[in-house]
Amino acid sequence: MAGIISDKPFPTYPNGFPEEIINEFIKQTGRGVLCNKVYSGTEVIKDYGKEHLETGDLIVYTSADSVFQIAAHEKIVPPEKLYEYCKIARQILKGKHSVGRVIARPFDGETPNFFRTKNRHDFSLIPPENNMLNNLKNSGKDVIAIGKINDIFAGSGITEKHYTKDNNEGMQKTFDMLFEDFTGLCFTNLVDFDMLYGHRNNVDGYAKAYTEFDKWLEEFIKQLKEEDILMITADHGCDPKTPSTDHSREYVPLLVYGKNVKSNNLGIRNTFADIGKTIDDIFGVSNNLPGESFYKDICNYENV
Repeated sequence: MAGIISDKPFPTYPNGFPEEIINEFIKQTGRGVLCNKVYSGTEVIKDYGKEHLETGDLIVYTSADSVFQIAAHEKIVPPEKLYEYCKIARQILKGKHSVGRVIARPFDGETPNFFRTKNRHDFSLIPPENNMLNNLKNSGKDVIAIGKINDIFAGSGITEKHYTKDNNEGMQKTFDMLFEDFTGLCFTNLVDFDMLYGHRNNVDGYAKAYTEFDKWLEEFIKQLKEEDILMITADHGCDPKTPSTDHSREYVPLLVYGKNVKSNNLGIRNTFADIGKTIDDIFGVSNNLPGESFYKDICNYENV
């Protein structure tokens, strides 16, 4: 979406992480490891939480994605300490083991009623080359990250960051930005759709979250300025009705709205990279990003 197309996919570990990775992680953290399998995030703390409390060993698991996830009870491992362990893992996971993200998964509660807290933190690879965000920042534009955007890009190309605990806080911070004086991009991620409802196959929760977003959107659109452009999209499918708890693969939406945006069918795009290229073009930022810009398809030249 930001304009980097990987030559090869990030590594995944359907059989768990190799011994040399786990042993080095144990050596550097001084803590043992539990699980080391592909697991659901809510199920893994249910199945290994009691043993974690008894031993202090870290729960390490992965998924169909390229992730190294570390779960720990906040009373055993405070979040800041867990983040230190994640940074250690991030340093270990290099070369052929360069997973896309190392994720801290703090949890709380008593056996067997454990629950994940809102202190999740992602540690991503630094983007290997300049992308849409770097181009904007380097041209003097603001790049404001709301939610986990700063973590996704490891802070690269970001000028201001605002972490959020849930969708509601993300929507509120985004609404607040309408009244700030800036020129550039406000990039928001609403993670609850994916984390709380998509992966949990929670159809009712998903529907409720969409309803809340729709109500917010009605007021948000009313406050847009003459030159503002709003894009609503997703980075992958997330159908809560699919049998698997992993990401689904349906097409994602791409909605573009603004007072100077003309009505047009953008069709089925060939790549997410079209979005990043279009955003750089909107700001007149020189770029050689991949993809095909749809700026000319949305710009209402009569009003600009």
